[in-house]
Amino acid sequence: MEKRLIELEVENFRSLRKVALPLGPLNVLVGANGAGKTNILEVFRFLADVIRTDLQPALDLRGGFDEVAFWGGDKPPTSIQIKLKANWTTHSSPNAPDEYSLRIEQRSGRSLSRRETFQFKRTQGRGRRITISGQKVNVVQIGKDRAESPAHSIGIQRLSSGLSTLPRLTDDEGGTEVATVAQRLASFRVFDVNVGSARMPSRFPHGMDALEDDAANMAAFLLTLRSRDEEAFQRLEADAIEVLPQLTGIDFEFPSGPAREVIVILHERGLRRRTQLADASYGTIRLLGLLSLLYDPSPPALTCIEEIDHGLHPQALELLVERLREASLRTQFLIATHSPALADRLHPDELVVCERRDDGSSAIPAISHKQIRNIVTRSEGLPLGELWFSGALGGDL
Repeated sequence: MEKRLIELEVENFRSLRKVALPLGPLNVLVGANGAGKTNILEVFRFLADVIRTDLQPALDLRGGFDEVAFWGGDKPPTSIQIKLKANWTTHSSPNAPDEYSLRIEQRSGRSLSRRETFQFKRTQGRGRRITISGQKVNVVQIGKDRAESPAHSIGIQRLSSGLSTLPRLTDDEGGTEVATVAQRLASFRVFDVNVGSARMPSRFPHGMDALEDDAANMAAFLLTLRSRDEEAFQRLEADAIEVLPQLTGIDFEFPSGPAREVIVILHERGLRRRTQLADASYGTIRLLGLLSLLYDPSPPALTCIEEIDHGLHPQALELLVERLREASLRTQFLIATHSPALADRLHPDELVVCERRDDGSSAIPAISHKQIRNIVTRSEGLPLGELWFSGALGGDL
């Protein structure tokens, strides 16, 4: 995956007192309950909400600044900061990444202010820096010789976010580049199969609708996948059969005729009748939801999954990790798990150990990839899950 998020930095967001997290194609967070795994995913939910609703509504949805800011320490923090590095725009690269920064400050009078910066660096050609403070947006062009043009200023509402408002800038002002960053962030998906919803019939769409974040439209998605890409559907079906020994095939029924509803039907060995998905086990539905996600032909830029192993038999994990690596060529993954069995199947550069310090802050990563590789070498190749579970990687259950 050429265009991806390179690094996330966070200060004072929930338990994330000061975190700098490099990101590869597949990133699996492991750690005890309360270590901060969910808060990493929540950063991306927050940014997506900023784009959809603007800054103040996104904070209000979470109870306001005081509820989002770090709770540890003797004094409450006066600011929250989120920084991203990525190579999303057309001329960006790992050596000249796109950079975005959002800083939210709460003054003594409880009023809020924000400062945002977009920086589009270039190894060749003209770069650009956009700074937003108060009710002013300054746009500075940066030439090949690093010389900066005089700032061009426009107005903006006091607490409006550039992510939600600046895509209206012209191309020369950076509108296309800001829009690209906003579109990538808005597309981020935090995926969690709602088994109750996924069991139900779903409306069959006229077009190729995206898989919903809770897999509530899984039946329609799978039917559309079969009609648009039969080979991909057959691979998905073969994966499900491999993990579910009783399964022999997946089919569909249309119970309501003109209402265009579709339900998933499972063919199972030894049964004289077919099984509707509504009667399938919890683990079967979660597995099909995850496979649907991994075969999604049009995924977002980043897919986050919390407790990916929940409800799955350990025999499913080998295949799941293989499919995650394949799908990471199309979408970047940020995944949370408690499963040493899943961690056993990872490479050192895919594992992110999370810990909770005594002051309430999260250490993420608690140990670098280089340190993990060294520990694996010294252990003569013990699997990562075993090393983590034993405490050798600094993780603590």
